[in-house]
Amino acid sequence: MNKKVLNLSALCAVGVLALTACGSSKSSGSGDGSKASGPVTLKLVAADYGDKASNSSQGYWGDVVKSFETANPTIKVDLQVVNWNDIDKQVKTMIQSGNVPDILQTGGYADKVTDKLLYPAGDVLSPATQANFIDTFAKAGQVGGTQYGIPFVSSARAFFYNKAIFTQAGIASAPQTWADVKADAALIKAKVPGVTPYALPLGPEEAQGESMMWELGNGGGYTDSSGKYTLNSQANIDTFSWLKSNLVDAGLTYANPATTDRKTAFADFAAGKAAMLNGHPSLIQMAKDGKVDYAATAIPGKDGPLKSTLGVADWMMAFNKNGHKDEIRKFLDFAYSKENTLKFDEEYNLMPVTKDTLADMTGSGKHADLAPFFSLLPNASFYPLGDTTWDAVSAEIKKSGGTAVSGDPAKVLGDLQKKAEAAVADK
Repeated sequence: MNKKVLNLSALCAVGVLALTACGSSKSSGSGDGSKASGPVTLKLVAADYGDKASNSSQGYWGDVVKSFETANPTIKVDLQVVNWNDIDKQVKTMIQSGNVPDILQTGGYADKVTDKLLYPAGDVLSPATQANFIDTFAKAGQVGGTQYGIPFVSSARAFFYNKAIFTQAGIASAPQTWADVKADAALIKAKVPGVTPYALPLGPEEAQGESMMWELGNGGGYTDSSGKYTLNSQANIDTFSWLKSNLVDAGLTYANPATTDRKTAFADFAAGKAAMLNGHPSLIQMAKDGKVDYAATAIPGKDGPLKSTLGVADWMMAFNKNGHKDEIRKFLDFAYSKENTLKFDEEYNLMPVTKDTLADMTGSGKHADLAPFFSLLPNASFYPLGDTTWDAVSAEIKKSGGTAVSGDPAKVLGDLQKKAEAAVADK
């Protein structure tokens, strides 16, 4: 509610008619059967995109909440920012205990649709806000033709390498194939001691992302053209067998990738301790801060650079349990203003999902370093986001997928396939 409503409340003492009018003004009129009179507190849970305390997303969301509450004094926002390793588990506990958030910003949404927990996006976004989303991302938020997932940020993945380390090792250009990666890594191990030649993060933070990038390089992936899970396809088994034999067993990456998170790999690259890895745009600023002379290019595949890189979108969603539809709409319309979305995207060097922010970032001349990512995104491959079992399957990949490079790839991927099929059978 706005300040005019508060000003009207001062007139309530004039008489019964004024009191009746004021009471009417104070109702939010949600239309969904909720009790909407009086102050409302929205519970917002958001993922932390920062890699250290100084750039934690707590600061960004704290500013947004403060500005929103100033403009909407009868709506308060209870903010909780959670790191990526813990957010899915904590939200699951919240839902099971009945402490359901009103708004959640995280990596996936479809499992909440299955449980009928979410408002359709059209119920909690104004027409202008909804029309401002880039079409491909709005469609990626649909389940059964209805949009529930509200895109928050997007990203594509590219291959980063430390040019100074490559020069020390006598390597003239970026690798194009897996064989090139192996050969370059072996040279780096021999000539540049103390450096991890290839940073392979298959730990629980984002095993599903690193896995898919390698699988795409061998014609694999998580699903076939019909949308059926193919986690243990021969192409995927061969991919992990190659990684195990050629990088892990050869000592050209971390000793235990299954316990190594992306945050560690990125920090190592930004400190000049890792020579090459797959990364997203936030690594650019980290590398600059670390004074790393880097380059970004297409990800090497088995027989040549990937033509279809991994594209990622993170999501906002609105829960219907507390009946705060109108208040949620006010907050989301505020949060998705160009001022706020541009600030977040520039803070973490991520790519936008809204048309006005995309136009600003591509036209301002301030984001030349993102050019390779903008060019890769139109051909990107995405997780099966619209499959309502994906969040559960992704969680299983995060937990055990990385062990495919230490154990038997066929067994690890076979076990994951069984869990995926069980999830489909149960939905």
